[in-house]
Amino acid sequence: MLKYLVIISLVGLSVCCGLNSKSDIVSVNDRKVYVNESPYLIKGVCYHPVPLGSDERSFDNLLEDLELMKLAGINTIRVYSPITEQYVLDQIDSAEMKVIISFGYNQDGKHDILSGSFIDYVKKYKNHNAILFWELGNEYNYHPEWFDNDLSNWYTALNNAAHLIDRIDAFHPVATAHGDLPDSLALALCPNIDVWGMNVYRWDNPENVFSEWAAISDKAMYLAEAGADSYMSKTAHGYEQGHNEQAQADATKRILAETFAHQEICSGVTLFSFIDEWWKAGSNSTLDAGGFAPESSGVPYDGTANEEHWGIVDINRKPKEAYKAVAESFTSNL
Repeated sequence: MLKYLVIISLVGLSVCCGLNSKSDIVSVNDRKVYVNESPYLIKGVCYHPVPLGSDERSFDNLLEDLELMKLAGINTIRVYSPITEQYVLDQIDSAEMKVIISFGYNQDGKHDILSGSFIDYVKKYKNHNAILFWELGNEYNYHPEWFDNDLSNWYTALNNAAHLIDRIDAFHPVATAHGDLPDSLALALCPNIDVWGMNVYRWDNPENVFSEWAAISDKAMYLAEAGADSYMSKTAHGYEQGHNEQAQADATKRILAETFAHQEICSGVTLFSFIDEWWKAGSNSTLDAGGFAPESSGVPYDGTANEEHWGIVDINRKPKEAYKAVAESFTSNL
């Protein structure tokens, strides 16, 4: 059991003085996220840019990507592992955007929760103006096998990690990305989580998750993932089999409309995802169907997660029809 607990003594390590003494203050109150006491609506994308032929993240196209994001009204980027290049954070800040930094549980001691090394990153960048909040884990509730088949081990580690961050950073909330709606065990064991991110794939209508959340918690929430891919594994619901940007665009438009219609409960969304990821199935140099995602039967409109086709832009940064739907939604929800 001890291996699942964050080593609190790490707090005693030297604290970095920070990179920006005038960074924005992010807080949570009345179910909402605030930046400098002004409500902040997350209009975001999940971002894991992997070049053609590779399986490693690269920020070589960052400036082009930021320009496309700004044109679409995107104000927030969610990444799945810490950004260790300070110039990347600086450029995100210069674009007047925020970033949600995620930490994994076991990343071989590289800024992960298991080793406790994640806290070194928090100490180093806690005063960087680009940071919106910290996020711990990504739908780990779908993987009890990682925690001796007992999710209470994960939730205990999660809560301890959030407490550790709270002790050294009073100006950024702590979130987690849960697979769909958290259950009573998750809520009971994680009182230190300020914002509950939820990866929600309920076809093209996440509406029910907002009322379900309001019935069990008064904390802030946002959709850490939602969206659709641009490949139909079969002809269904009026959409033809094969590459189908219109299916993705229609689903995206409806998902965003329902999300922003519930701003009294939901603080926004980081749509999955910004760019196609060709490394997820088959060859890294070809755009393949297939891939795997847990609990993916709710993916519109074929119930199949074709993992390489989720981008709102393709691998060459050409905007898809879904990009237009995002721009229309995000620029109208000010």
